[in-house]
Amino acid sequence: MIFPLDPDAVSHGIQLSVAPVFLLTAVSGMIGAVSGRLARIIDRARFLEQQILDKTAPNPDVNYAELGELRVRGLLANGAIGLLTLCAFSIGVTVIILFLGETLDFQGLRISIVAFLSGIVAFLLALVCFLIETIIATRLLNFARVRG
Repeated sequence: MIFPLDPDAVSHGIQLSVAPVFLLTAVSGMIGAVSGRLARIIDRARFLEQQILDKTAPNPDVNYAELGELRVRGLLANGAIGLLTLCAFSIGVTVIILFLGETLDFQGLRISIVAFLSGIVAFLLALVCFLIETIIATRLLNFARVRG
């Protein structure tokens, strides 16, 4: 079955769908930032594990404690990436439904509302994971004051 498409409706559908796409840009930037942090967490954990295996760690207990912190940070980063992916999927569904609603007279307003709001909630939860991971990472640092 072929639906007749009104060019004005298609144009308006595209205009409606563009707004949520800007959120996808933010999500992709966040995924890049969090995955970069996750890569550094993994690299540091591998370094500490190798020190323990080679028996070159000055204090293995300190290495084990740091590995525990890195494990928590890795879980938070993975959680943030999962939530950001869920956000992107929800926003994609929102765009599809808005476009179909405008071009094919598809009555999916409630679905688009739920999809958009779940995307926003997932984005906010990912930001919370990112914030906690960052707090844990910076809590470990000992900044020495430089006297001049």
